[in-house]
Amino acid sequence: MNTPKPVIGISCGDLNGIGIEIIIKTFMDSRMLDHCTPVIFASNKAINFYKKTIPDCNLNYTSCKELNRINHKQINVFNCWEEEVNITPGELTPEGGKYGVLSLKTAVSALKQQQIDGLLTAPIHKKNIQSFDFAYTGHTPFLKDFFGAKEVVMLMTATALRVALVTEHVSVAQVAGQLTKEKIISKIQTLHQSLQKDFGINRPRIAVLGLNPHAGDEGLIGKEEESIIGPAIKEAKNNNILAVGPYPADAFFARGSYAQFDAVLAMYHDQGLVPFKTLAGGDGVNYTAGLPVIRTSPDHGVAFDIAGKNSADPTSFMTAAFTCIDIINQRKGYAADRSNPLRISSRAMLANAKDEAIED
Repeated sequence: MNTPKPVIGISCGDLNGIGIEIIIKTFMDSRMLDHCTPVIFASNKAINFYKKTIPDCNLNYTSCKELNRINHKQINVFNCWEEEVNITPGELTPEGGKYGVLSLKTAVSALKQQQIDGLLTAPIHKKNIQSFDFAYTGHTPFLKDFFGAKEVVMLMTATALRVALVTEHVSVAQVAGQLTKEKIISKIQTLHQSLQKDFGINRPRIAVLGLNPHAGDEGLIGKEEESIIGPAIKEAKNNNILAVGPYPADAFFARGSYAQFDAVLAMYHDQGLVPFKTLAGGDGVNYTAGLPVIRTSPDHGVAFDIAGKNSADPTSFMTAAFTCIDIINQRKGYAADRSNPLRISSRAMLANAKDEAIED
């Protein structure tokens, strides 16, 4: 796509959540148009509904019916539906989920056809998105299937912290049963490749957390570290990946050890996301590593309790927009480096000089 700025597609999320409000608040700042061309996949009526809930809203947009005719000097709204839809902020309704999924599916189709350069998704609710055509627990598994990715990793990123997950939206009771050596190795490899390709880190250093308290205490309170996690780390090292661990999660974050690494791989959702959200504040971004395309989102949910009240903070969403733009540009630079053997050689020499090994 030969345009001066990346074209960012934006799915609207659950119609009754805070998605459209934070989209409006993000792109009310006209300076965003200096960095990207936004295309919001929703409807004029839905955008106008939420504009009325924001006093002094100065969002101007153009209605777009064909993606090959978008306006690169304005915000574009691509109308995914024309019919009247009942919007009830703060309520969990079938319509809220149905049209959120319609927005998402339209956007990812445009992404697959390279009509947009990246995707920024507003939050959906896991309960009301379920249907015969959408039997997923969230964006990540859907995107993996849609784009036929061998492996993806849910990667939370902030300025000085990146936390990835082995398991995502599964119950705590199921976590141990889903951990295998092969799965952890696959996640480490995908994370390693993404840190190189998407974040420009030539020799990424990855910390791997244990599953049990005190990382199992040498098998006294859990065997997974010795039988599964440790062997996976060893194999990753044998494949020239700088992975270290397993670390006890509590001490690892409490002592600030994460600052010594480019990313942390946690075994399950709350093990990684509780410290991440505490440390990142409102600046966290959810990135789907491993896809052939680029997708980011804010690190929060639909927030029904404040929907339609002009109370939603757009900081994470705006950060996700800039992260999407940065990764688009980084991938272009990575592709250029890969095609230039002299640059590859110089980067490798610099990496080896800086970082020959990691101490356990």
